[in-house]
Amino acid sequence: MSRILSETDIQRAKDLVANAGQIVITSHKSPDGDAVGSSLGLYHILSNLNKNVKVVLPDGAPDFLSWMNGYENIILFDQATELAKSTLESADLVFVLDYNVFLRTGNDMMQEMQKLTCPIILIDHHQQPGDFPVVTYSDTKACSTCEMVYRFADQCGWKTQIDLKAAECIYCGIMTDSGSFRFPSVSPDTHYIVAHLMELGLDHANVHRQVYDTNLLDRMRLTGYALSEKLESDEDGVWAIISLTKEELDRFRYRPGDTEGLVNQALSLKHVKVAAFLREGNNEIKVSLRSKGNFDVNKYARASWNGGGHMNAAGGATMETMEEALKRMRTELSAKHDEILSA
Repeated sequence: MSRILSETDIQRAKDLVANAGQIVITSHKSPDGDAVGSSLGLYHILSNLNKNVKVVLPDGAPDFLSWMNGYENIILFDQATELAKSTLESADLVFVLDYNVFLRTGNDMMQEMQKLTCPIILIDHHQQPGDFPVVTYSDTKACSTCEMVYRFADQCGWKTQIDLKAAECIYCGIMTDSGSFRFPSVSPDTHYIVAHLMELGLDHANVHRQVYDTNLLDRMRLTGYALSEKLESDEDGVWAIISLTKEELDRFRYRPGDTEGLVNQALSLKHVKVAAFLREGNNEIKVSLRSKGNFDVNKYARASWNGGGHMNAAGGATMETMEEALKRMRTELSAKHDEILSA
């Protein structure tokens, strides 16, 4: 595999890890498979180096990700706030994984992250990283942060510390963030990494079952409702939108993760090139955006929805009402019709 960091940065990272009494790994709010997988994958690698490692996440992951080995040891900021704060305060080194600005940890945890005085190592594949890390490994072409964690460990000389527990976590993040290996960001190196993980004994079929074949009845009914009743498109089907209000979510006893993948369902429609999913929370509307081709939803999310991400997958949020957000989304996408069509 190609080199990812300079010898200087790799040596600096290795020295920081070697000299750290306590290492804390963090990831973003509403953690997905890549966030949890990269955090726990690195957790196992560093633990196998006999380091004292803790994982602090802003909040919990969906049930279909909680099977990963080590998940029970994660400190959740929203549930064990004082423990999370003291853990961050006592850290000698902090890893920032799958996000690159503190805001992605949520307002409460962000305040603690901003107080950090210890060195930070960033490993992330989103655009426009902040300038706070001592070591920055940023690769917007990587299919997942889990792939980057593997590469990082390999270049640091820690490949032998990737055991089966780490392999399952790393594979989960690669699988989920690559759309089960169908996105353009998947490279030959991605498959090389997975091949090695399988050589370690990885049961890739079981990981897939744990994530995708553990639906609850309420989630399946919510999905059916969203697709049959809440999916809309413009006249010639260039864009599609799904929206769910808090009342609708409550009706189907919504749990975190239940709407995962809905935006991709909308994008799968023939001729649709941009899809959006709007979900009402307690104080804001969460927005997910996906695109086919070269229409840059990252740019659109940054300009209109206080967010960002990748060219073909991004997200954001708004304090508008659902009615206001939907009206604006329809207007903006319609205004970009020709741009979307030609991208």
